[in-house]
Amino acid sequence: MNIQNKSQCEIAENVLDNLNTAVVLLDDDLRVLCINPAAEMLLGVSSNKITSKAIAQLLIDDELIDAIDETLKSNHPFMQRERVVQLMESKVTVDISVQPIPSSTSSKNPSEKNNARLLIEFSPLDRHLRISREENLLAQHETIRALLRSMAHEVKNPLGGIRGAAQLLERELSNPDLTEYTQVIIDEVDRLKKLVNRMLGPNSRPNKIQVNIHSVSERVRSLLKADKNRDVKIFFDYDPSIPDVTFDPEHLIQAVLNIVRNAAQALSEQEYDTNTDEEKDKIITIKTRIMRHFNIGHKRYKLVAKMDIVDNGPGISEEMQERIFMPLITGRAEGTGLGLSIAQSLISQNGGLIECHSKPGETVFSLLLPITDS
Repeated sequence: MNIQNKSQCEIAENVLDNLNTAVVLLDDDLRVLCINPAAEMLLGVSSNKITSKAIAQLLIDDELIDAIDETLKSNHPFMQRERVVQLMESKVTVDISVQPIPSSTSSKNPSEKNNARLLIEFSPLDRHLRISREENLLAQHETIRALLRSMAHEVKNPLGGIRGAAQLLERELSNPDLTEYTQVIIDEVDRLKKLVNRMLGPNSRPNKIQVNIHSVSERVRSLLKADKNRDVKIFFDYDPSIPDVTFDPEHLIQAVLNIVRNAAQALSEQEYDTNTDEEKDKIITIKTRIMRHFNIGHKRYKLVAKMDIVDNGPGISEEMQERIFMPLITGRAEGTGLGLSIAQSLISQNGGLIECHSKPGETVFSLLLPITDS
């Protein structure tokens, strides 16, 4: 790349960096001149790795590459709706627009290259749906918390009265054997109060400090080492470039611990048909990545840390995924249905969000942790 092209690329990068639209700029050899952060996130590749490389190394789609090449030759824009594009490791469904940008010093000989550029825009179709889903999830969570606070007030007041009455009754009983019954009342009232408090989650404001999310996952690993009853392997896939997040460390540790323990329990309780299935390794993977220009609900952040907690268990049904973060909702016979609700509450109080995606053999809980505002 010559000095002029390098300068043009730097200018383009400055303009494109703040766009939500994924944009790729190609030269007349269909090599990548620059790629903006939105495209890095959508296409799953860094600018350093793909710059100066052929677009064919990014888009594994000969038909699309031919259409892009034809756009360059004909100098006519190309557009396609709802195109499923095969990438190196995944597929994305997008609207594609390819716009030729001729050089101001184009040659009069049509057979000669004229340093033209191609501007490719990718508009992911699921982006607005994701934002809408996240907004609904946040609104749902706030509604549930308000309902629980109201319910806690209505429940805890009579429980206090019942406990007090049982204590007074206990003092008046002349037969010591009868105090066993009043003690049952007191113990059960205390148990119900603890359950209501757990449903509400922490009521103190987050104590936010700078936290390294990898130190959090290492802390969770050390806590899980004490549990010798689960034959579960934990692997880590870290992005060391992720900066610290401003978070309450205790909230983050508790949320990650709740999710990992849920995953471990699901794996441990997984049943196999000995006639048809071979028992496979029970694996949990904690993966961290950086997301650029990312929305959490309606709010846009320049940088977001994403922590995926992935297990290879039986998966969660679609119906259950819609309600997984509601209190007292669980798919396990012995579950309380509070672990994930509390985890969502802890992350939400710090400005983040937890998402869940699941299919048989793979369940992913994604913690989205804001780093810097846009």
